[in-house]
Amino acid sequence: MVPHLITALTGPINELEQRILESMPAIERWFRLEWMEHTPPFYTSVDVRNAGFKLAPVDTNLYPGGFNNLTTEMLPLAVQAAMAAIEKICPEAKNLLLIPEKHTRNTFYLMNVARLVEIFTMAGLNVRLGTLDETITEPNVLTLPDGSTLTIEPLVRDKHRLGLKNFDPCTILLNNDLSAGLPDVLKGLHEQYLLPPLHAGWAVRRKSQHFQAYEEVAKKFAKLLGMDPWLINPMFMRCGEIDFHEGEGAECLQSNVDALLTKIRRKYKDYGINEKPFVIVKADNGTYGMGIMTVRDAKELTELNRRTRNKMSVVKDGQQVSEVIIQEGVPTYERINDAVAEPVVYMIDRYVVGGFYRVHAERGIDENLNAPGSSFVPLAFAEPLHLPRPGAKPGASAPNRFYMYGVIGRLAMLAASYELEATDPNAETYEE
Repeated sequence: MVPHLITALTGPINELEQRILESMPAIERWFRLEWMEHTPPFYTSVDVRNAGFKLAPVDTNLYPGGFNNLTTEMLPLAVQAAMAAIEKICPEAKNLLLIPEKHTRNTFYLMNVARLVEIFTMAGLNVRLGTLDETITEPNVLTLPDGSTLTIEPLVRDKHRLGLKNFDPCTILLNNDLSAGLPDVLKGLHEQYLLPPLHAGWAVRRKSQHFQAYEEVAKKFAKLLGMDPWLINPMFMRCGEIDFHEGEGAECLQSNVDALLTKIRRKYKDYGINEKPFVIVKADNGTYGMGIMTVRDAKELTELNRRTRNKMSVVKDGQQVSEVIIQEGVPTYERINDAVAEPVVYMIDRYVVGGFYRVHAERGIDENLNAPGSSFVPLAFAEPLHLPRPGAKPGASAPNRFYMYGVIGRLAMLAASYELEATDPNAETYEE
């Protein structure tokens, strides 16, 4: 069943949809040329927000954890993309070591791991699971809600290689975002492929670097289509040296929030948008919907209560927040059964392999939906024809809407590839 979407189908998003569909050959060629110059991340998921007047990515995850939310119809696409990705990296690959997150009590997450095992097994690899949890010294069998099992094993490291007992992989795939830091066991692997690379982990990565790269990509793309890049790009600012507990960095935060709200107001005025602008303040590193708040007026920041301060000061794995990104808030006007929804696009290599709607009945159009209580509805893939339909009335065709989301998702993935190149510690630097 295709989710019934209530979108702002009368605003400029239709003009954008039409322009993107009309420009499809030029867009696909542009992506093709970009991928000749840049290497896509191994896999990516992108949270997209559709405001009716604007469509933009708000978060790009390089260790996606929701593959179990893709429908079985999407699996062949994922398997094909996985084959293409592996072929490029290590054509003779036989063994794949998958390293998941440590939180093995989260059965939803484990279903995602099981789905990844299924995808890469179908792509022709022997897949086994190793854990960074040093308390696990014996193979550990975990039972999933559907009755299937996963076996997690302790890692075995020698001088240059990482594997498991009697298992020597050519490729190591991380599904662990390394929020807690870079483990020694993953460093200095010279004879194996580690995907994504260590500097893609949250111990190193910063959202502000990603959105800086995305701004560059959005400008190039907007030039190709002859449009204002703001329609696909959330403006942002950042503040370092913040301590929410001690109230340090408050001036930086207030002045930047104020400046960004002023910029958004100006854009809204240009486009005749009668909305109250807002910004999202979130930790510059980290994920899982932690350390995030919505701000509609800089004055709100002077009266943060203790609960909000505590919420903002720590992210996953107890990491302290000292840097934040202030991002233009993009409201979402998509709803499923009256609950606010946002599309999430999944990619392996440079291919869109599917997606779903993240739905939250308790949250508003200007709030983060990645929070306890959210549910997932597969994206509009119930129709037999998945390909875009040039000529269909804008807003009327689910595959057209999904194509548009896929374009935005791929722009964010391209930005991630720019970002990883810029932060690669092993990149050759040429002296002038």
